[in-house]
Amino acid sequence: MGTAGLCMLMLTGCGGKDRKTYDQAVADLEQGSYDYALEGYKSSITSGYKSAQSYRGAGIASLHLGNYQDAIDYLISGLNDEKAGKTLKKDMLAYRATAELKSELFDAAMADCQTIAEDYTMDADTYYLTGCVALAMDSYDEASSNFTDAYNADTSYEMAIEIYEAYLEKDMEADGTRYLETALKTEAKTADDYCDRGKAYYYMQDYSNAKKELTEAVNKKSTEGILLLGMVYKAQGDTANARAMYQQYIETEGSSSAKGYNGLALCDIDEGNYDNALTDITNGLADASTEEMQDLLYNEVVVYEKKLDFATALSKIQEYLKMFPDDENASKELIFLQSRNGG
Repeated sequence: MGTAGLCMLMLTGCGGKDRKTYDQAVADLEQGSYDYALEGYKSSITSGYKSAQSYRGAGIASLHLGNYQDAIDYLISGLNDEKAGKTLKKDMLAYRATAELKSELFDAAMADCQTIAEDYTMDADTYYLTGCVALAMDSYDEASSNFTDAYNADTSYEMAIEIYEAYLEKDMEADGTRYLETALKTEAKTADDYCDRGKAYYYMQDYSNAKKELTEAVNKKSTEGILLLGMVYKAQGDTANARAMYQQYIETEGSSSAKGYNGLALCDIDEGNYDNALTDITNGLADASTEEMQDLLYNEVVVYEKKLDFATALSKIQEYLKMFPDDENASKELIFLQSRNGG
């Protein structure tokens, strides 16, 4: 083989390796394996492979990991990358605004939202994001206007639920409920529709209709419907049926069953079976995504507090806050546990 051929082979090999690393990072991000995704994207950035997309991916992974300043920094680099196209830049601006919102950098987040409105075409997601930022800034009329535009652009159950959840976080359920009521006027067609309708009724505490819709979703093979049915039964204090639903979810989902184990742990906590709860939490953590891990680890703190083991609870909440520093409830829990430990 000549020198030119050898060089070509080496370049092809390197390019193939870079592409494989990048593709694996994309897959990890989609699967919720954010630590692995971040490492993969960082390798792609170092090698210069799809640099703009890799900065974007690293930013999103950091965002999910709660490393908001890192997310902002990666997204700034992506936005400054000369290879970033207009569609990619709009996407990165939206993610940067989200990271800024999480960091309570509200003016910066709103500035990014305004840039999107001025330089790009607004869509349901960007209207929704702008509404969330306005809500955080207590600009209620602006939030309402953007949420209305978001729902007009996307009249799905999912969008109605997201808007409701945004208001719920601000203890403004009444403002969000009207979106749920509007969405429920439309006819369900798919398993996901029935599932979303069930979730809407669950939020409205109409458990009878929630069970009706979710049973239909389960009949149409919705595994999320099984999980939500467990939540409905638990909300009614029926831990026996809730436990049965969570167990069914675990059996259906196999390795992706962390939410089912979390549900079982909550049932155990309600029934005072704290050691069983810890076992369920351990089982759930084995294959949990970052979001699922957050729920499980917080409930682990609750269990130790219920067991009156305040020293372990304090240690666990300190570990938790290193991973999820923006959790205000956990910060309050830390202060309480410090007081119980003589702090």
